[in-house]
Amino acid sequence: MGEKNLTPVILSASRETDIPAFYADWFVSRLREGWCGWKNTYSGIIHKVSFDKARMIVFWSKNPKPMLERLDEIEALGFRQYYFQFTLNDYVAEGLEPNVPPVAERIDTFRRLADRIGKERVIWRFDPLMLTDKISIDTLLERIAAIGRQLKGYTEKLVFSFIDISAYRKVQRNLAGLGIREFTPEEQTRFAKGLSELNGELGLELAMCGEEADLGAFGVRHNKCVDDELMMRLFHDDSALMDFIGAEYDMFSGWHIPKSKKDKGQRKACGCIVSKDIGAYNTCPHLCRYCYANASPEQALANWRHHQSHPLTPTISPERGEILPQRTRCGTGLSVLQGQG
Repeated sequence: MGEKNLTPVILSASRETDIPAFYADWFVSRLREGWCGWKNTYSGIIHKVSFDKARMIVFWSKNPKPMLERLDEIEALGFRQYYFQFTLNDYVAEGLEPNVPPVAERIDTFRRLADRIGKERVIWRFDPLMLTDKISIDTLLERIAAIGRQLKGYTEKLVFSFIDISAYRKVQRNLAGLGIREFTPEEQTRFAKGLSELNGELGLELAMCGEEADLGAFGVRHNKCVDDELMMRLFHDDSALMDFIGAEYDMFSGWHIPKSKKDKGQRKACGCIVSKDIGAYNTCPHLCRYCYANASPEQALANWRHHQSHPLTPTISPERGEILPQRTRCGTGLSVLQGQG
């Protein structure tokens, strides 16, 4: 372990890999130990992340079913304050998310999770939005409508973003030849207008993640995925958490946050507050073609297999940065993942 120990108040689990889908057992085991290891992507140094001061967990997942089955254990360990960012897309016809469960199964998991912890703690993401010669704005709106109607009463919020290809070389590489393109500003406006009209039926709060566009005229706000306002609303009885996020109580106006603690490590348009991500790049075997967190499918699968054979190590990623030889090609990913979740 590195010399610098980290003691975050808010854990992010995780932007960098799908911990609920593939590393739920590891996560619970680390909660029991009271700490985990986290490897700095740039320096390669592994730091100890202590959970002594942790008051809040933000989960990110495309398939939180395995973690849903561990929530009793997590709460029994004293970690009762959490919510889920649940990405539930429909790119089945295009094969862009090859290892996620079928849409119907993911909807069922979403509803079960909302029944278990409350609809306000399960945030629906249709993310990212992308266009091809076969995926139009109308296609996306139809797919959102089909899912949204089945999630009515099980969530309060829909978050989306427009795919950003030019900013990530590995995304450009992974999407090569698929004909996927970014939205123009005019197309962003057309989509927001259509979504606003659809939302007359769905009745959701609409927000976009990490986007600089102003779509407020269509009822779309800028999002905070690691959200101090949501934490204040749900968990204002936790004085330590409220102190950390800077929430104050006034007898006339109630709880409020004078100034958010923006996470300076995120993009300029990101509204998230400070948290510590405990995931690892190149470890998610969902193998979504647009993923910015995997450099290659082969590397992600190799690292995941390494973790399976070393499930109780402090870190998700190989501690020395080693990658096992790739024994099978990416195309076998579905068979490799059978039975996961």
